[in-house]
Amino acid sequence: MVIAGKTVRELALELPQATRVFERLGIDYCCHGERQLEEACALAHVEMEDVERSLADAEERPAEPGQDNASWLRAPLFGLIAHIIQKHHYFVRRELRRIEPLLSRVIASHGEKHPELLEVQQRFRALGDELIQHMLKEEQILFPYVTRLEECEGRRQPMAPPQFGTAENPIRMMMHEHEGAGSALRTIRAKTDNYRLPDGACAGYETLFSALQDFEQDLHQHIHLENNLLFPRTVELEGVHD
Repeated sequence: MVIAGKTVRELALELPQATRVFERLGIDYCCHGERQLEEACALAHVEMEDVERSLADAEERPAEPGQDNASWLRAPLFGLIAHIIQKHHYFVRRELRRIEPLLSRVIASHGEKHPELLEVQQRFRALGDELIQHMLKEEQILFPYVTRLEECEGRRQPMAPPQFGTAENPIRMMMHEHEGAGSALRTIRAKTDNYRLPDGACAGYETLFSALQDFEQDLHQHIHLENNLLFPRTVELEGVHD
C-alpha cells in the first residue's frame, strides 16, 4: 500500500483493517478523515513510522469477520443505509439501555471514591439524548431522501427538490453533530483515564468500562461509514441527478 500523501479517509477505505489500527493508536478516522496521515499522527502523538509499520502488518492479515470495508464504495446506497440502521443504530439504542443501569450501579458502589463517574454519567446521558434525536433525523428525513434519490436516478426519473434544498444542508448538520459526539467520547475517555480500572474495581466496574469502550469503537465505525462513505456518495449522486 502506498501511504505517502494520503488522507486518513483514503487509507481507511482502501484497507479495512486500517480502522482497527487507527482505533488502537487514537487516530481520528471518522470525524476528521480529511486530514493527511502525517497531520493525524502528530495530533495523536504517535510516530509516523509506527503507523506505517502497523498498517503494513494489518495489510498482511485478512479482514475481521463483519468488518466494515471499502465494498461499500460500490454497493447501492440503500444497502449501506440498511446496514447503518440495522447494525449501528440498533447497537446505539441497545447499549444506551444497557450502560445507563451499569453506570448507576457502579456509582452506587464506587461513586464516593470516584466522583468522576458522576461526570461520566452526565456526559453519557447527554450524548445518548443527542444520539437518539440524531438517528431519528437520519431515519425520518435524510435516509429516505437518499433512497428516493437513488431510485429516481436508477429509473432516470426526475425528482422534486427536497424542502431542505440540497442534501448538503442536512449533511452539514449531521457532521456537526458527529463532531459533538466525538468530543463527548473524548471527554468520557479522559475522565476515565483511558478506561484504566482503579484499585479495588469490582466486576461491574470492569463490565462498565468494557461496554463504554465498545460503544466508543462502534460509534467511530458508525460515523466513519456516514462521514467518509454515505455523505460524499450522496452529494455526488445528487450532483449527477441534477
